[in-house]
Amino acid sequence: QVQLVESGGGLVPAGGSLRLSCAASGGTFSRYGVGWFRQAPGKEREFVAGISPRGGITKYADSVQGRFTISRDNAKNTVYVQMNSLKSEDTAVYYCEAGAEGWGPFSRYDYWGQGTQVTVSS
Repeated sequence: QVQLVESGGGLVPAGGSLRLSCAASGGTFSRYGVGWFRQAPGKEREFVAGISPRGGITKYADSVQGRFTISRDNAKNTVYVQMNSLKSEDTAVYYCEAGAEGWGPFSRYDYWGQGTQVTVSS
């Protein structure tokens, strides 16, 4: 059983940056692909970025391509997403999810965290 805890959210002005972390415990983290998703009030859950188990392959939503960078440190059981040039439309609760069958928007994820709030003020 893998437990995931997100951190790093907060309030930031438009154009600013944040780095979110997803810390895992309780399993062999390097076996799992990880995806970051977000959900804003009144909107559907949206894929943001994903990374393969060893970190060699990444995927991004078009809306964040070039602004967000996902990475992982398996020695620390942590996945990061560096978010730059933030926009008001990036405001959402961000969740990390882990699964053994992929790291894309339609992959099956078996574990997820409680989320961290990101608010971008315009």
